[in-house]
Amino acid sequence: MPWKRLALATLVLTLGLLQAAAAADEPDLIFRRSTVFKWISPNDKLATYGVDDPEVEGVACHFTVPERGGFKGWLGVAEEVSDISLACRQIGPIRFKDKMSQGDDMFRQRRSLFFKKMQIVRGCDAKRNVLVYMVYSDKLIEGSPKNSTSSVPIMPWGAADSVVQKCGEFIQ
Repeated sequence: MPWKRLALATLVLTLGLLQAAAAADEPDLIFRRSTVFKWISPNDKLATYGVDDPEVEGVACHFTVPERGGFKGWLGVAEEVSDISLACRQIGPIRFKDKMSQGDDMFRQRRSLFFKKMQIVRGCDAKRNVLVYMVYSDKLIEGSPKNSTSSVPIMPWGAADSVVQKCGEFIQ
């Protein structure tokens, strides 16, 4: 019997740690706005989220996605559409944490129960010293139907920020 209690305690602890790790990867909800009224079930909405670039300090992105209402949306089985807008900005001194590749994933989120996911990828325009972010939604069968791009020029941030890093020096 004691081994069953130990196994149950281990399972509960593991699930708690997995849930905490998943929550850390979630974007910050800024606000939602209803777009289609439904009488009984939840409304369709547009939701705006914020996410910091995990590899580049001083850059944040905001994206807006449609969220399906109705009973399928409420249960989490609705197929979300691929319309996503993106805006990324410098919010402080830019510091690269490590080397990166062109087109690395900066953020990824499921948009349907099985195949569709939204991805924000990052690249560097070394000639102009600009970080370029692209959001797209893919589906295994149909490819990448919609996308949006945002650019972040790397600029000094205040009088104390005299060293402007070059993104080209951090691309592998």
